Amino acid sequence: MFARWQPTLPGLEVPCDETLNPPLWELGHIGWFQTRWLERHPQWAQGVRADPLQPLRPARRAQSDACFDSTRVAHAARWSLELPGIGALQDELAAGLDATLALLAQARDAEERYFFHLVLLHEDMHHEAALYMARALGVPLEDARWQARSLPEPPAPLTLPAARWRTGRTGRMAEEGFAFDNEVGAHEVDLGACQIDAQALRWAEFLPFVEAGGYTDVRWWTPAGWQWLQGPSQRWRTLAAASASAAEPPDPGDESGPVPRYLRRLGQRWQNWRDGRWQPLVREEAACHLSWHEAMAWCRWAGRRLPTEHEWERAACTQPGAFTWGDAWEWTGSAFAPYPGFVPHPYREYSAPWFDGRPVLRGASCLTQPRLREVRYRNFFVAHRHDVPAGFRTCAA
Repeated sequence: MFARWQPTLPGLEVPCDETLNPPLWELGHIGWFQTRWLERHPQWAQGVRADPLQPLRPARRAQSDACFDSTRVAHAARWSLELPGIGALQDELAAGLDATLALLAQARDAEERYFFHLVLLHEDMHHEAALYMARALGVPLEDARWQARSLPEPPAPLTLPAARWRTGRTGRMAEEGFAFDNEVGAHEVDLGACQIDAQALRWAEFLPFVEAGGYTDVRWWTPAGWQWLQGPSQRWRTLAAASASAAEPPDPGDESGPVPRYLRRLGQRWQNWRDGRWQPLVREEAACHLSWHEAMAWCRWAGRRLPTEHEWERAACTQPGAFTWGDAWEWTGSAFAPYPGFVPHPYREYSAPWFDGRPVLRGASCLTQPRLREVRYRNFFVAHRHDVPAGFRTCAA
């Protein structure tokens, strides 16, 4: 993925924005994270029991921690760091990978493989972020692995009777495999009867809300959502225009007001900004790059609601043949919070700092690596993010 950025972005420069990172910093951070928890950590074989405060072995380059530790380096400061050159950084990455594979050969059981899972999935998360950052900047992603698919006409909603649902993981890797700390804490929840959509909402179902004036009607928006809508929510246009690959200025061309990110309307035709150019919108694709605010507004307009994360999980687990997911990360009506008995894993910054009420997303997107797709995985972003490939499905009592 990094190789795709190099010929497209001169000097690998990107605008300083809260939704972006400098590509060279991203690459270095991934390698730094891997060596920090494996090659440099003396207790890597203890897995979740490892002490995160144990002194680390020295890094190959003296300034690695000061450059690539995301908990120490403020986001805006990443544009002014003196990073190593591409060649030197790639040499460090290759050496780190060799050391990681040598340690992996020594791992005897699932517990000792914990950090190998962690660093690999961490890299997968950054890979997906690189894909949706590329879209914001007009970097072409003409790769069949990361293309959206068309969905059929919405099937009948799935009916779920009231029941108690057991959620959460035990944390025993030998039995259940790898789990992030926010997934651990097996417990039961009471769920009422409901009907839940069998698939994510498509543009074909979302656009009537836009065409009916939904983006200019305060009735459908929460106060926070309406405030967000009036702010710089279309900042992506400036970002795309700053990309050297942008074939034309990404002017939405729609005088009627705000529209979903990456969309514009020309008369009766909708177009989608993709691979650095405007293309006809495929209405059968999942409605994507929507904020939680937009999902909530559509639900209010349609007389529906977002499912809770446990309703979503129950439907996915109990009706796998009928419940289709993986086309977009799906906003839920649940706030990101710890499960009962939560204990942070050694990577303390992964979950605990973000138990602040932001919504949970479930599922996966067309940009997600297959090994990161797990029905109990809990994703989480602030409600205004619409750079993330997120959409939603709806529910009704």
